[in-house]
Amino acid sequence: MISIEEYEKKKQDLINNILTVKNNIAISKSSVSNLFRHRNQGKVNKIDVSKFNNVISIDTINRIAIVEGMTTYETLVDETIKYELMPTVVPQLKPITIGGACSGLGIEASSFKYGLVHETVLELEILLSNGKTVICNKENEFRDLYFGFPNSYGTLGYAICVKVKLVPIKKYVQIQHLQYNNPEQYFSELEKIVTEQKVDFVDGTIFSETEMYVTVGEFTNTAPFLSDYTYINSYYKSIREKKVDYLTVLDYIWRWDTDWFWCSKNYFLQYPVIRYIWGKKNLNSKVYKKLMELNHRYPVVDIVNKMFGKKTESVIQDVQIPIDKCKYFIEFFHEYIKIKPIWICPTVIYDKNAVYPLYYMSPDTIYVNFGFWDTVPTNKEDGYYNRLIENKVKELDGKKSLYSSSYYAYDEFWELYNKTEYTKLKTKYDPEYRLKDLYEKCVLKK
Repeated sequence: MISIEEYEKKKQDLINNILTVKNNIAISKSSVSNLFRHRNQGKVNKIDVSKFNNVISIDTINRIAIVEGMTTYETLVDETIKYELMPTVVPQLKPITIGGACSGLGIEASSFKYGLVHETVLELEILLSNGKTVICNKENEFRDLYFGFPNSYGTLGYAICVKVKLVPIKKYVQIQHLQYNNPEQYFSELEKIVTEQKVDFVDGTIFSETEMYVTVGEFTNTAPFLSDYTYINSYYKSIREKKVDYLTVLDYIWRWDTDWFWCSKNYFLQYPVIRYIWGKKNLNSKVYKKLMELNHRYPVVDIVNKMFGKKTESVIQDVQIPIDKCKYFIEFFHEYIKIKPIWICPTVIYDKNAVYPLYYMSPDTIYVNFGFWDTVPTNKEDGYYNRLIENKVKELDGKKSLYSSSYYAYDEFWELYNKTEYTKLKTKYDPEYRLKDLYEKCVLKK
């Protein structure tokens, strides 16, 4: 941890750096990006915020952590767990940063209670493109930026300091994997579990049209046995093998990171012997993401596929669908997209009176996040299957997060992501448009 004085000195140095720059800027950081889309920033001046990666303080009485914006959740959890506390919502992958989850969308198995990450962030200090910083919360003069910051993806400013709500934890998490064989029953039972609010965590996995699991977790201070999914064994395989399981709270929080959910299979890590050779320290999302970025820079796989006449489309998406329409989405998905497995995570609005205009969700609706990350074979134009998904999500009154590739036309995009409110915020907080706007950054990939 660092002192507030150290933070203030770093902040002043950063401001001085920005004030020397006259043209457009972009924030640069050394940590692995939260984004899964590649973009060309063009001619911009990069401002390095990578040093803003520390926890400043943890208030165990009021259960609040103050952290710098580039702090990873791995770093934050390592500190809070010492006091038997954790952030209300911890996104599944260790390298995700607090600031990134606030300006994008962070979700996890506690979202059925606490909503998305930004809903339990109490305060943000945001660095604006003119070198000024503003502290915003739900009640002060900058509350429009507080509510408008989620889903802005760094186009209004960057969170350099964040106050995060914490909750108490126990030593272990007991897991139950509940199996269902048809969508109607599956989503009906999921809705019942979310509504009852009797457990601490809820997510799920769909392996096929007839094999679906809801996984519920509860804190406990006793465990008859403990499983370990940090090396040879894979957590996602255990879902089909065990009805009841126990993990330490830390292993539960990072249960998906070892195999990047199940995306590690792209590196043949579903085989124990390959995992052993690969080594425990290399089984994590940070390594996989670097490999993915390397493949983008040097697309050996694409070249080999072309040699054999194969073509694929990358479909890496998270979408949220109202629970009463999930049956229609999963039927469409199995027919046209056919990626398996699929991650499921229910979420609700934490504060029914709060409105986040750039990513509006109905306060009376349970949403279900569908996460799917793979390639599909294709003989269509680039983006064909992603557009099918975007159209279906729109038809079902769902929402699509923008961390990965988007194919919306200009007018369609702004219809979905509230151009009127975004323009007000952009005019007020980045009037010279020194930062890219949301469409440029998330669709045009500039």
